[in-house]
Amino acid sequence: MSPIAGEPGTQDFVEVRLPAAGAYLSVLRTATAGLAARLDFTLDEIEDLRIAVDEACAILLQQAVPGSVLGCVFRLIDDSLEVTVSAPTTDGKAPERDTFAWTVLSALAGKVDSSVAEDNTVSISLHKQRGAGPGPA
Repeated sequence: MSPIAGEPGTQDFVEVRLPAAGAYLSVLRTATAGLAARLDFTLDEIEDLRIAVDEACAILLQQAVPGSVLGCVFRLIDDSLEVTVSAPTTDGKAPERDTFAWTVLSALAGKVDSSVAEDNTVSISLHKQRGAGPGPA
């Protein structure tokens, strides 16, 4: 499923898999900052993304299957960064969109979405464009 270099529409991506436990989230925060810096995001945009990734993971970890793996895919697309975090969950419920946590995600990342796979894996996707300013209120 990896794109082949040189094909139309290909993009740079990084995939990280780690234990679904809060102790490992610093790895994702660091990767987020490094990749956003590579795209010349401002310091404020980088910090917003770091916090947004941390918040998305916190939402998933609340319902993650104990001992499971948290996956994170970073896609570098022109002047934007798309981050998708996912984890197998006990109940397969998408995050509520009318919560404070979702509002924070939207404000920090810009575009936010979620999905649930048939195997109860829940994913949260964040899409931040460089220079776009704060997300929708």
